[in-house]
Amino acid sequence: MFSSDQSCWFVRKVICWRAVASMAWSVLLLLPTTALFVLLSRFSLFHPILWMSECLSLLTSASAIFSFILLCGVVLMVGFFNLEYYTVVPSIACSKIALLGQVLHPRQFVHSLVHCIMGVVVAWCCAFTIGGRYRSLGHPCTQDESSSGPEMCLNEYHLVLLLAGAFIGYSHSLVGVVYNMNYVSFHTMQQYKYLRFKGALPLVVKASAVQALYCLRSFLLLYFFMGYAPRAWICKTLDLSINSSIHSLDSVSSLLDLSLLYHLWISGTFLLLTWYITVLLFRIFVTEVYSFPVQSTFTEDAHQCLPKVITGTQPMILKFLALQDLALLSQHSPSRRLEVFSLSQPGGHPHIWTALSKECLSLLSDLTERLVAHHDTVATNGRAKSQSTGSNKRSTTSSEGSVTSVGMEDMKTPRPSALIRTPGSVFLRSSVGAGLRTPLTTPFTPDLDSPFSSPALRRLTGPLEPQGALSPGFSSIQSPHVMRRGPKLWSASTDSQLNGSPPPSPGPAPSPSQAQLKPSFLVTFLQNRKDQLPEASSQALFADSQVHIWALQGLSHLVAASFSEDQYGIVQTTLPTILSTLLLLQEAVDRHFKLPHTSSKPGHCSCSMGDDSYKTLRFALRSTLKTAVYRITATFGGHLHAVQMSAEHRKRLQHFLEYKE
Repeated sequence: MFSSDQSCWFVRKVICWRAVASMAWSVLLLLPTTALFVLLSRFSLFHPILWMSECLSLLTSASAIFSFILLCGVVLMVGFFNLEYYTVVPSIACSKIALLGQVLHPRQFVHSLVHCIMGVVVAWCCAFTIGGRYRSLGHPCTQDESSSGPEMCLNEYHLVLLLAGAFIGYSHSLVGVVYNMNYVSFHTMQQYKYLRFKGALPLVVKASAVQALYCLRSFLLLYFFMGYAPRAWICKTLDLSINSSIHSLDSVSSLLDLSLLYHLWISGTFLLLTWYITVLLFRIFVTEVYSFPVQSTFTEDAHQCLPKVITGTQPMILKFLALQDLALLSQHSPSRRLEVFSLSQPGGHPHIWTALSKECLSLLSDLTERLVAHHDTVATNGRAKSQSTGSNKRSTTSSEGSVTSVGMEDMKTPRPSALIRTPGSVFLRSSVGAGLRTPLTTPFTPDLDSPFSSPALRRLTGPLEPQGALSPGFSSIQSPHVMRRGPKLWSASTDSQLNGSPPPSPGPAPSPSQAQLKPSFLVTFLQNRKDQLPEASSQALFADSQVHIWALQGLSHLVAASFSEDQYGIVQTTLPTILSTLLLLQEAVDRHFKLPHTSSKPGHCSCSMGDDSYKTLRFALRSTLKTAVYRITATFGGHLHAVQMSAEHRKRLQHFLEYKE
C-alpha cells in the first residue's frame, strides 16, 4: 500500500491533463455548434439570401464574439464540474428517501445553483443571437402609457427565455442525480477516441432534442400557473413597467405561439447539446487505456508500477485503470506476461505475480463475502413459507431445487431449507468498499405481519384471490411474482391426458364476486414499490463489479497462459487457491440469482445521456465468471485432477471439465 501523496501523481499527470484535453475539444466544437444554432434560429425559407447574409454578419460582429467568450466560459465550468463530480462507482438509491437525500445534499445544491446560473447565461446568449423581440429585457413604453416621460417596460419574451434557461439548467442537474449522469463507465470494446465520439454523437443530438422537449413542457406548465411571480419580482427589482397593451405570456393563447415554442426548444437543445458534448468528451478521454509499467528500473518510480498501483484504493479510477491494464496485458501482451512470470533478482521470488494474484483474489473473496452476507440478511429477515411438510422434505433432499448451493460450509453459512421471500420493509446491503451494512427502509411498503399494522391495511393489501379459488397454475408460495402469473401452459389435466388417465374433476366454480376481484391501483402501486427495492439493492450490490470482471479476466488469462509460458511454475503453487476462490464465487452468484425478486435477465438500456450500464454488471460478471473457469479447465484439462481441493469443489469442477455447467 502506498500513501496518498504518492497516488497524487496519477491525478496530477494523467487525469487532469485528460480533463483539460476534453475541455479544449469541447471549446473547439462549440464554434460549429454555435454557427449551426445561428442558422437554425434565424431560419427563413422565403428569403434565403437575406437569411445567409444576416447570419454571416452576426457571426463576425463584436457582440457575437463576446457571446462566444461567455459560452466558452460556461463550457469550461461544465468541464470543471465533470472533473469534480465524476465517479466510477454509481450511487444507487435503494429508496425514495435515499434519492431525496442525494437531491437535497449541500454539494448537490451548489451543483444545481451553478447550473441554473449557467443556464441563464446561455439563454441570454441565445436571446441576443435570435434578436428581434428577444433581444433585451426592457424596451421603451409607448407615449399613451406614460404621459410624464419615457419609461422602460418589461419584455416578457426575453424573461421567458431566461427563465427557461434556468429551468433547463436545474433539470440537467436533477437528471444527473436521478440517472447517474456523473457515472463514468468503461467500454468493453476498445476504440479510438474519434470513433467513439462519432458513434455517440447521434445519440447526444437525439437526447438533447428529446430532453429539451420534456423540459419545455414542464416549464410551460410551471410558467402558466406561477409566471406572475417572477414577472412581478423582476419589474419591482429593476423598476420596469408592464405594457398593458400586450397580453401576458401566462395564458394558453400566448404560450401556444409557434414561434415562441420553436425558439424555446431550439435554445434548450443548443444548451443541452453543448453540455452533453462536454460530458461525452470527458467520459471518452478519462476512460482511455493507460499502460502501467510492470516493473521499474529505479526505486523512486516503484509506486507507479502495476503491482503497487493495483493495491491502492484512492483515487478509485486509478484502481480501475490498473485492473483494466491487467486484463488487457493478460490477453494481448506476451512480453509483459513474461515480466509477470519472472523472478526477482536477487532472491528469485515471484513478487510481481504474488502481488497481482493476491489483489485479484482479495477482490473476488470480498465480493463472495458480500454476496453471502446479503443472502444471510434476506434469510434472516425474510419470512420463509413452504407449501407443505412433504415439499419441505423434498426441498431438503433435492440438490437441484434447493436455494442453498454446494460448498458454502467452509464459510459457515446457514442452509435454509425453504424458499425465502424477500422482505419489503427491512433490507440490508453492504456499503461499497467498507465493511458496514446500513438498513434500507422502503417507503409505502408496510410489513403486514407486524403487530403494529392496522387491520384496514391488512384488508387493503391482503391476498388477491381466496385460497379456494386458486387455479392449478398457482402455488401456495406467497410471492407476488407467482401470484400475478397466469396458469401454466402444461397443466395437470394435459399431463393426465397424455398418460391415458382420466383428467381430475374440476373444483367448485368461483362465485361472480370472486371472479371479478381485481387488485386496486393502490395495491399495485405498493407491490411495485416492494419489487423495486430488491432490484435496486441487487444493482447496488454489484455497483463496483467492473473491477471484479477485470480481475477475473486478468487472472484466468494469466493462469491459462502460464501453461506454456510460466518457466518457473510459480502459478501452479497458487492454482488450488484460485480455483477454490472462483468456485466459491460461482456458488455465491448462483445463490443470489435464485433469490426471489432478483431479475435473471438484463433490462433494456434507455437512450439518454444517463449511463445505466451498471444495471447489467451482475449479468456480465456471471458470464465472465463462468467463462474464466471454462478457460482454465479447457487449458489444463485432466491435469486439474491432481490439484488439491475439497470433494464438493472437485465435483463442481468436473461439471466444467465435462462442459455441463
